[in-house]
Amino acid sequence: MHAIIMAGGFGSRLGMGEKPCVELLGKPLISYVIDTLQRTESIGDIYVAVSPATPNTASFVQKEYEGKVQVIPTGGGNYVGDMVYAVKVAGINEPLLILMADLPLLNPELLEKVIMEYKECGKPAMSIFSPIHVCKGLGIRPDTVFNWDGELIVPSGINILDGNNVDHEQEYVSLVLDDSEFALNINTPDDLKRCKDMLLERDSRPVTTQ
Repeated sequence: MHAIIMAGGFGSRLGMGEKPCVELLGKPLISYVIDTLQRTESIGDIYVAVSPATPNTASFVQKEYEGKVQVIPTGGGNYVGDMVYAVKVAGINEPLLILMADLPLLNPELLEKVIMEYKECGKPAMSIFSPIHVCKGLGIRPDTVFNWDGELIVPSGINILDGNNVDHEQEYVSLVLDDSEFALNINTPDDLKRCKDMLLERDSRPVTTQ
């Protein structure tokens, strides 16, 4: 399954320049996502969709991942339109993973879990959500909340779509996951600090052996 990272937003709420290039523990946010995708066995080609608002992101990816990740310039200003355009330029005519550039906590195991669930769902599309209680537990105030069978859920910015029918609305299944890695994307300085603390805590955990 190929993947497209949507990296065309400037990140005005964060207020630190191009959001994909904002550093977290000395590493740009987008590198966390690219590196995780590269370590995910089920992922094939990786593309990064940029816009006129993210020229530094385009330059960074081209230099850092030369020959391994393809940059697709889009017009910017319309997420869905840019996504459809990127899928067409990439020539992807099969299911593909679409995700945001500001999800630094993701890991290959979680992405494999999502892909496996998609293969078993029987629908052409899947959207990943977090329960609102997970967001609240992290101190996050989400902008968008949906009511899903009586449960309040928050979109994670991760979707799987059928590239062969990207021009049309697709029937999708909602996959609600409790993992905090899906809930914490970087929109504000507080989010960045919270993510930094979580990464430091994760790295400080002792390694156990069986």
